[in-house]
Amino acid sequence: MDAAWVPSAPGTSLYIRPFLYSTDPTLALHGVHEATFAIILSPSGSYFSDGLKPVPIMVETEDVRAVRGGTGEAKCGGNYAAANRAGDKALEKGYSQVLWLDGVERKYVEEGGGMNVMFKIAGTVVTPMLTGSILPGITRKSCIELLKSWGVPVEERLLSVDELFEAAKNGTLEEAWCVGTAAVISPIGELAWNEETFEVNQNRIGALSQRLYDELTGIQWGTRPDPFGWTCVV
Repeated sequence: MDAAWVPSAPGTSLYIRPFLYSTDPTLALHGVHEATFAIILSPSGSYFSDGLKPVPIMVETEDVRAVRGGTGEAKCGGNYAAANRAGDKALEKGYSQVLWLDGVERKYVEEGGGMNVMFKIAGTVVTPMLTGSILPGITRKSCIELLKSWGVPVEERLLSVDELFEAAKNGTLEEAWCVGTAAVISPIGELAWNEETFEVNQNRIGALSQRLYDELTGIQWGTRPDPFGWTCVV
């Protein structure tokens, strides 16, 4: 009876959103004893209604999203609540989202507003290593597997904001993009940090970003072969 809710147009999907929340009948502060697991299925349109376009993002230098030893690597609602103020501030300044730094030294790039990030620097794709405060996203994992299968060098390591902007200055930063379930690939066209602003790839989507988007969505929609066994036909 709900089949009509499943969209079939190109770029659309049925977004599966699992929830797990406490149902303990108390306001006391303690671990969860009773919980409800629920799944919401939501028809979703294309994340990019007018095509895949690069977005401007700014480095957040004041607020902190997460720290090691906390819940940063989990899909917790509180992580998004902690990011709201910085996200609103970025929007007011004309940026689509923020680029988070680590919460201890405040010097290492971690992730975007709600997505993992990747940078193509001098021919190598660099993505922040999983340190306990970064979400181990499935799209991030899929991109890494695809890139390696194509013979593209990939490094999962600490990436300082100084190194990133030095690459932007000297021209070795070739492409930058965010990766996540909803958007799949969101190209970054402009990076801002303090008083510095740099265009990435002349504010155009790069060849590798486009290839990743085409391949991932093709596998998801069944228009391209799935050599990794990721998909399950329902």
